[in-house]
Amino acid sequence: MKAIVLHKTGPASVLKVGDVPVPEVRPGWVLVRVKAFGINHSEILFRQFEADAPYIHLPRIPGIECAGEVADPSDSGLRPGQKVIALMGGMGRSFDGSYAEYALLPAHHVFPVETSLGWTELAAIPETFYTAYGSLFTSLRLRAGETLLVRGGTSTVGLAAIQLAKAAGAEVLATNRSAGPGAEMMRRAGADCTIIDNGNLRQDWQGRRPDKVLELIGPATLRDSLRVACPGGIVCHTGILGGIFTLDGFDPIKEIPSGTCLTGFYSNNPTPEEINGMFGLLGRGGIRPIISRIFPLDRIASAHELSESGKAMGKIVVSI
Repeated sequence: MKAIVLHKTGPASVLKVGDVPVPEVRPGWVLVRVKAFGINHSEILFRQFEADAPYIHLPRIPGIECAGEVADPSDSGLRPGQKVIALMGGMGRSFDGSYAEYALLPAHHVFPVETSLGWTELAAIPETFYTAYGSLFTSLRLRAGETLLVRGGTSTVGLAAIQLAKAAGAEVLATNRSAGPGAEMMRRAGADCTIIDNGNLRQDWQGRRPDKVLELIGPATLRDSLRVACPGGIVCHTGILGGIFTLDGFDPIKEIPSGTCLTGFYSNNPTPEEINGMFGLLGRGGIRPIISRIFPLDRIASAHELSESGKAMGKIVVSI
């Protein structure tokens, strides 16, 4: 089969198509014929430097999500030809992932789906929308009528969160770094108000403070997000788009305002109930993912370069 095998970290040019054997099926695992997969920020970091970590063993086929059909169900109870998505659980890190024509994946991270979406649209859903869905409804416990601030609204997770929150009946405020196409994209996704983020929203805040804050920039702006939330509000730290990974010298007693809650969301362990709930909301809301561009497998390096540029404005998808 054709696959992208990462032998060393480096620029996007290290990603090249090669020929490798189709994985051999074993109990507890499902062989998926990959139809398409999305490009994720974490895969960029993996290719740039994370794959050098001692817990990663190269060579490795990257890819943390995919959409496809069951080629061999093994003992999973799934049916040959069944439409499925798969995400996380070690994909592309602990074991080979989705940058290939076939992927052998643990059965508990392969989910059958009923949807009219085509392969490329379906491939834009799994990790991006699950991360947004879990952040909003598991961690932030978002309810209809509440006000949500999405910090990093032009990211793929940000756009998905805007769409899901609006479908759930929330008022949505969303930030990006400048006016222009990004603001228009957030409004297209459903944002009620767009805000230029200078890193210090609390200083310039006017009007009603949000009940819930989805923090996708990360430690670079987390302290400010805690000050922006209304008394009794919740801030969910989900993303690290700001390039800062830890909060040095963070003093929870002094820096989390009294009554404000700080939580996070980690998308590594999706459940069938969550996946079904997510697709239910997608269907009820008539939500379709915002796709930037679709690449063939042999242009995977170009897909990574576009993702790194920050100019994608939507999900980048690779079609097999």
